[in-house]
Amino acid sequence: MADDAFEMSVRKFLKQLGVTGHQEMEAAIRAARASGALDGKTTIKARAVVTLEGTGLNHQVEADIVLPSSEG
Repeated sequence: MADDAFEMSVRKFLKQLGVTGHQEMEAAIRAARASGALDGKTTIKARAVVTLEGTGLNHQVEADIVLPSSEG
């Protein structure tokens, strides 16, 4: 299944996911910090779920994200 169009569309999707996900995470952390919701926390749990319509794929990735220092 090494079709070039397939590979390119998957890579484009993953790049979009990475870039927009990073931006949204930073914005959410800034807002949560401003509201005091993250006071005293140094890490936060993150979860991403990728699904593919019609395939039954439901791939989850979980990780602990180290929060930036509140000074930075």
